[in-house]
Amino acid sequence: MAACAFRRSIARQLSEVLDLPPENLIKSISAVPVSRKRRNADFQLSIASIEEGSSRDYMAQDLQLRAQKLAEKLKCDAVVSEISTGPGTVNFTINRELLAKTVLQQVQKDGTQYGTKSELFSTVPKQKAVVEFSSPNIAKKFHIGHLRSTIIGNFIANLKVALGHEVTRINYLGDWGMQFGLLGVGFQQFGEKEKLKSSPLQHLFEVYVQINKAAADENTKKLAKDFFRKLEEHDEQALSLWKEFRDFSIKEYTRIYKRLGVHFDEYSGESFYQEKSREVLKMLEDKGLLQKTIKGTGVVDLSEKKDLSSLSTVSRSDGTSLYITRDLAAAIDRMNKYNWDTMIYVTDRNQSSHFQHLFQILKLMGYDWVERCQHVSFGLVQGMKTRKGEVVFLEDVLDEVRSRMLENMASAKTTKEVEDPMETAEKVGLAALIIQDFRGLLSSDYQFSWDRALQSRGDTGVFLQYTHARLHSLERMHGNEPVTDVNVACLQEPDAIFLLQHLLRYDEVLYRSSQDLQPKHIVSYLLTLSHLAAVAHQTLPVKGSTPALAQARLCLFQATRSVLANGMKLLGITPVTRM
Repeated sequence: MAACAFRRSIARQLSEVLDLPPENLIKSISAVPVSRKRRNADFQLSIASIEEGSSRDYMAQDLQLRAQKLAEKLKCDAVVSEISTGPGTVNFTINRELLAKTVLQQVQKDGTQYGTKSELFSTVPKQKAVVEFSSPNIAKKFHIGHLRSTIIGNFIANLKVALGHEVTRINYLGDWGMQFGLLGVGFQQFGEKEKLKSSPLQHLFEVYVQINKAAADENTKKLAKDFFRKLEEHDEQALSLWKEFRDFSIKEYTRIYKRLGVHFDEYSGESFYQEKSREVLKMLEDKGLLQKTIKGTGVVDLSEKKDLSSLSTVSRSDGTSLYITRDLAAAIDRMNKYNWDTMIYVTDRNQSSHFQHLFQILKLMGYDWVERCQHVSFGLVQGMKTRKGEVVFLEDVLDEVRSRMLENMASAKTTKEVEDPMETAEKVGLAALIIQDFRGLLSSDYQFSWDRALQSRGDTGVFLQYTHARLHSLERMHGNEPVTDVNVACLQEPDAIFLLQHLLRYDEVLYRSSQDLQPKHIVSYLLTLSHLAAVAHQTLPVKGSTPALAQARLCLFQATRSVLANGMKLLGITPVTRM
């Protein structure tokens, strides 16, 4: 990694002056964010971060003084061409020719792995991770929360895979529970096998809505209870109908997820854990953790003083399992099956207390690995409606974003004739949805707006796609073969330096996202990259320049497009080459 070589070189010189091992200094040396308003150095050392170990509390002017004293002891060399100080920092400017050469060679050499091989990750052990995400309920709405879970979980899994971890993606379906008693009865009354085959999600939803209207009727209630009891007792007829509901739904979901560019290694579900959840109740009982209330429900006391001030209900009065019991069984089962190092659940923050209870019970049961479980929660999206009205099915959102994007493409005069406008519109539209969703902290709520998401200028997914397509067409116009043996030392213009400086800090951005699992760091990085590329595209023309300069600039634009594409793919976006 280009940045690594520079950081290491700076750390070596610092270690001699400060008498500290270079590896302790590397994390304190960071790339400086690009600013088009002023010329910036490339790296800075934070004085405060190397003083962290000491008990002294330094004042700002004290840090400033220390920075100046340290800078006076350092010398420029073949790598560093200038050393200066800022507020509590020592700043290093890299030799400009070396900067261009090293960065562009590295991007070309590492390709899709650029940034992920950085020594910043050398202390991070390779892990087995399980990521549970999406997890819709069969026969119920696929609401916007499920869409958020799907794209966030996909991003986390993509990032972990890119960093060399082994990832299992699990979709934990709501495929069990009392609602299947209702659904079974409803299907016997209103269901049609043909519709179940051709559009299972929609048909089961319609059946569920119809039978729910009658759900208050005592006879319907009794029939639904009977049907669910039959399921629990493995009645063949009831089970075979339920299996059809599940199988046809998964087949349909798989097709729709494919449109989203998402896949799963395992379609699990609550149904897998009805038996195992009985074993969990038995374990809780054996460990003396299960208590019965007057009504006969099973609870686990989570309070510190053991006064039942905080408790979790784990079974109904008739002894049947609940959602949390099945979750306990699933967690234990996955540990046995995958022997994971970390397990991540991606759901909205309304489920935070559910996961707190889940983790607390596992801890009481003596499973220390629960420390390595994590709930990545996210906020709510307000105001996402399609022209049909409220979002009921994921497919409605995909169709809507595609049709709106097609209209925009048709009215834009700049649109080149693309081979498959439908597919391009879908990929660009999805980029718009994902970037709008990922721009802020995952935990914050946001107001959804189609118009804002689909703008072609500004900080949007459409702008990222447009930049990628534009850079791609530049390569097509000037021959597609990778540029080798180019003298890039001539890339000295400010707009070329800005791009090089920005490419230099990609590994730090990946590192930040890998630490807090927030996509926003990568999003803002790619938006800045696209804005810098848009300016450079105008100020650094390839056409009409001398062959040597044209080649060098082409090399810079190729590297920019390559990193842009890498980052987009991590976010779950498929870059388009024409639009």
